[in-house]
Amino acid sequence: MAYQEVTKTSYGKRLGGSLRGIITGLVLFVAATALLWWNEGNAKKNSTALDDFKKECVDVADVSTVDPALDGKAIHATANAVSDEILTDPQYGIQVNAIRLVREAEYYQWVENSSSESKDKIGGSEETTTTYTYSKEWVSSPVDSREFHDPDYQDANSVRTNIADATFTADQVHFGGYVLPKDLVKMIPADTQVNLPESLADGVDTFIHDNVLYYGDPQAPAVGDVRVTFMQADGGDASILAKAKGNSFEPYTHKNGKSIYVLSMGNRSLDNMYEAKKASNKMVLWLFRLLGVLLVIAALRAMFSIVVTILKVLPPLAKVGQLGVNLVTGVVGFIWALLVILVAWVVWRPAVAIVLAVVICLLVAFLIYKSKNAPEAAPETVPAAPEVPKTDAE
Repeated sequence: MAYQEVTKTSYGKRLGGSLRGIITGLVLFVAATALLWWNEGNAKKNSTALDDFKKECVDVADVSTVDPALDGKAIHATANAVSDEILTDPQYGIQVNAIRLVREAEYYQWVENSSSESKDKIGGSEETTTTYTYSKEWVSSPVDSREFHDPDYQDANSVRTNIADATFTADQVHFGGYVLPKDLVKMIPADTQVNLPESLADGVDTFIHDNVLYYGDPQAPAVGDVRVTFMQADGGDASILAKAKGNSFEPYTHKNGKSIYVLSMGNRSLDNMYEAKKASNKMVLWLFRLLGVLLVIAALRAMFSIVVTILKVLPPLAKVGQLGVNLVTGVVGFIWALLVILVAWVVWRPAVAIVLAVVICLLVAFLIYKSKNAPEAAPETVPAAPEVPKTDAE
């Protein structure tokens, strides 16, 4: 059953919150503007670093032996990433020949969910009804039910045992005749489930189901049950973009400070990895652009929320005011973000900005020319009514 709480906020408190919102909005506005500016510069630096890496890159066909001539050079290479080490989870005694062994625990717990609905009252106060619902879910860490709002669910959670997550990594991962550094090893996914021996489930209420260790009944989990999953990274063919250093690799660092350091599973060509990295950088650029625009608009709305709050003395009037504020801040925020991006382009991409400005000027000039030289429409003539012949009577 849902549990509800009703809270009331006075008009004075709402005004105070809106006044604080002006300061918060101003800070957010400056931060969002800085984010938009930084994003354009960061994207340009990433693009330059990636392009220069490709120009300098040596596409190495065979890395079965260490080549001293490659030392210090940007390279692309493909080889089998493998380790001959046996990794052990000391708590469970599991042993696998792998690059990485990962242990992850989950807990079956009551989880609190909430939804709120607010209503403006005449006089400017606000009434908020918050509805709390509860569901049983597998979560990555125990949930403290003492913080639940419904007294019936407080202290409802418990756990059979606490299991810490853990990761065990091979000391040496071979890549042909080279050794992969830890940062590249982390990019190899642990996506293979470990085959668990039945002997692992030797305790009371301990079971193995679908290669997952359960503390409790896997078919009918109860609050407090725990399940532990073990995953391993087996490696295999992998391709890298990096800088060779002795018998290993390090990031290729451009003079602008940006680094190229990539490992992708599979036999992937230099062009393929270059295009994938380029697409990834472009996606990040647009995500931050969108985030920046939304933050600018949110900042302006926070700064002008005082206008809406003042009008909340009469809720119908406040709704009209809210629509107006949303419209104005949306338009102004979008225009401001666009201006910041355009000015950043002038700084970071002057050639593109100049070409764009020329195109816009030509387009405007063309439209003006067409409007001035458009033939004037001939005035419409209304045909004269036919003369009615006079009769003798007339």
